[in-house]
Amino acid sequence: MTDWGTAVAHVGGSAAVAGEAWRDLEARYGEPHRHYHDLSHAAAVARDGEELAAAAGLDAHERAAVALAAWAHDVVYDAVPGEDERASAAWLRRWLTEAGAGERHIARAEALVLATAGHEAPEGDAAATALLDADLAILGAAPQDYAEYAAAVRREYAKYDDVTWAAGRAAVLANLLARPLLYRSGTARTRWDTPARRNLAAELTRWRERAGDHR
Repeated sequence: MTDWGTAVAHVGGSAAVAGEAWRDLEARYGEPHRHYHDLSHAAAVARDGEELAAAAGLDAHERAAVALAAWAHDVVYDAVPGEDERASAAWLRRWLTEAGAGERHIARAEALVLATAGHEAPEGDAAATALLDADLAILGAAPQDYAEYAAAVRREYAKYDDVTWAAGRAAVLANLLARPLLYRSGTARTRWDTPARRNLAAELTRWRERAGDHR
């Protein structure tokens, strides 16, 4: 259930309002300061999230929630972690409410978007697992695709000089590599864990070499 309109309809939302929301969503993802967190990224998360949700055996309601959250999770993006996710969740709630979706469905999709802020979710939440693993799928991409992703993220944070960026990015990469489980589901680990750790380690080495840190 990767299509926005289908997911909105499944939770009882109006097709007309879903169309208005989609046009707003497209405009926001098309903002000029976005280089990675654009509509292509949202579409990839929706696609991978659906595949992971199906592999986990989630029912149609949960798969609709994953799709809605995937499309909306970066709809507000000003490169301010935490605030962006809260604003994106609020955007989703506002449009689903206007569309007439059921409150339990709204609350579920909203909670999934909020889970992307810290990439944490309750143990056993298979829908959140599908969404969060899909959001990190790019880490396990082919080396060239990963390099393009990393360069695009750097452009989104162009306000920081190279020294500041190198320190911050290295910390993020090291934190990811230190996780005992980079992906929450077995399906995602099988697909992406090994190439993701290879990509992360290679990028971390590059930033440390530029900074003269040879740990």
